[in-house]
Amino acid sequence: MKLRPLTGTITALVTPFKNQAVAYDDLRKLVEFQIKSGINGLVPVGTTGESPTLSHEEHLDVVRAVIEMARGRVPGIAGTGSNSTNEAVDLTTLATKAGADAVLVVAPYYNKPSQEGVFRYFSAVAEATDKPIILYSIPGRCGIEIGVSVVERLRAKYPHVRYIKEAGGSVDRVDQLKQALGKDIIVLSGDDSLTLPFISVGAEGVISVASNLFAKEVVQLVNTALGNDLAKAAKLHRKLYPIFKTLFIEPNPVPVKIALARAGIIGSAEVRSPLCEMSKANEQILIATLKAFAK
Repeated sequence: MKLRPLTGTITALVTPFKNQAVAYDDLRKLVEFQIKSGINGLVPVGTTGESPTLSHEEHLDVVRAVIEMARGRVPGIAGTGSNSTNEAVDLTTLATKAGADAVLVVAPYYNKPSQEGVFRYFSAVAEATDKPIILYSIPGRCGIEIGVSVVERLRAKYPHVRYIKEAGGSVDRVDQLKQALGKDIIVLSGDDSLTLPFISVGAEGVISVASNLFAKEVVQLVNTALGNDLAKAAKLHRKLYPIFKTLFIEPNPVPVKIALARAGIIGSAEVRSPLCEMSKANEQILIATLKAFAK
């Protein structure tokens, strides 16, 4: 299969659990729901998939399972980042062998390396695979961003470093990346609520949490915006905005798993420690938002 562009609406999949084990029947149901809803790609075991709490064996088993379940209908993009360069390289190598179409690699978290250290980290990963690499900049969780100059250096050295998931909350960052690299970099929003403003200044899609449940709606929003009908896209955005915000009222993926379980798409809202269930007050806010959206 010739890999399609990694643009449009790509879902950062949750990892369903049952009695704290990966629930593969629920995962299959979720994958089918996504593909039937018109999604453009799937990310198993990103941070939304609770990758830090999965063992290496579970991590690769979920990647293999999603690729098998998708059967080439959409690209499978494995999350392979870590705060350890060696671990990121190992996960990337194994995901490539498992058949991943691309990899999503978060900046090294907690260590707070210099930008030279960030460049060397991504260089090591890039040398471990020939698959497309999506850089993932999320300074709120990592403590650092992937500097524009680092993106330029990586893009110049490695032809398969062509994408960045931008989750720094700044439209200006999209402008900076596009000003520096133009069509040589494909920017994907990492924040559902910023998808429309990001696309308005040059982003080409989103890696979405909300699309786990609201796949058709997010696909419609993204396709409308990419089709340059920004007035219609703004109406869709405003309808979805309360969902986008409420799904992050507590740490991701706790709220979206509750929403998926309530919709019957997965059988349990279980998460793994150190994540835990939502507070009752916030759960009521989430339920009220879901009900209001359905009206």
